[in-house]
Amino acid sequence: MNTVLGALNPIALRLGPIQVHWYGVIIASAVVIAVALAVREGQKRGIRPDDIYDMILWALPFTLIAARTYYVIFQWSYYSQHPSEIIRIWDGGIAIYGGLIGAGIVVVLFCRSRFIPTWLMLDVAAPTVIMGQGIGRWGNFMNQEAFGRVTSLSFLQGLHLPEWLINQMYIQGAYRQPTFLYESVWDLLGFVMLMVTRHRTNWYKQGEVFLTYVAWYAFGRFFTEGMRTDSLMLFNVIRVSQALSVVLFFGSIGLMIWRRRRHPENRWYLAGSGQKIATENK
Repeated sequence: MNTVLGALNPIALRLGPIQVHWYGVIIASAVVIAVALAVREGQKRGIRPDDIYDMILWALPFTLIAARTYYVIFQWSYYSQHPSEIIRIWDGGIAIYGGLIGAGIVVVLFCRSRFIPTWLMLDVAAPTVIMGQGIGRWGNFMNQEAFGRVTSLSFLQGLHLPEWLINQMYIQGAYRQPTFLYESVWDLLGFVMLMVTRHRTNWYKQGEVFLTYVAWYAFGRFFTEGMRTDSLMLFNVIRVSQALSVVLFFGSIGLMIWRRRRHPENRWYLAGSGQKIATENK
């Protein structure tokens, strides 16, 4: 490949004045798949599908608002001068960590109101969340976001990437590291790992599937964030996501160890909620 063919069109569909962005299509698709998998697993663990659907209806808007708010806060020098762009979420610019914080708050409050074990609900959701994150990174790809430092065409070709992907990595006059791809692969590997191990007898106490997800994601995000050039910064010195990744990685591992030692009576993940629910397919 000797020439740059140009970036892919971020617009998937035009319906008159309405533009449907690939970013939104990809994110929405990831959510649909994640919810379907969570409902299926929730039934096995004694959580009613209606509870999961109701939780999602509350969580989705708050997650998007929190993800956008988090991003805008750390880019306030720009958005304070362009306030009309704050709501333009379809152009990209949401922070995964902000979304996770917002979703976590909703899950805790919702589970307490419905008397559902919070740790169990988080466990059921965790593998589907990291899968959704892995898929969602391709929305960044379509918007040419979440890219890394300048690299060479020969380096990208050496990764045996398809031509269309390499072309999309030509950003701001140079080829860039496909950090979106590195994180997507890491997330999807985490999804496979959790799906393979979570049904192992006496492997996970309730809460540990979720905490394993947090540790896995934080570990990978620390390194991919270090390669990016569009990181959210604190005081123009610290990469916010890297700092948070360190806290979450060690915090999740420490919490798992503490809970095992302090509360050995905690239920196993496979024990579920302890309540039987009717399912069509047993």
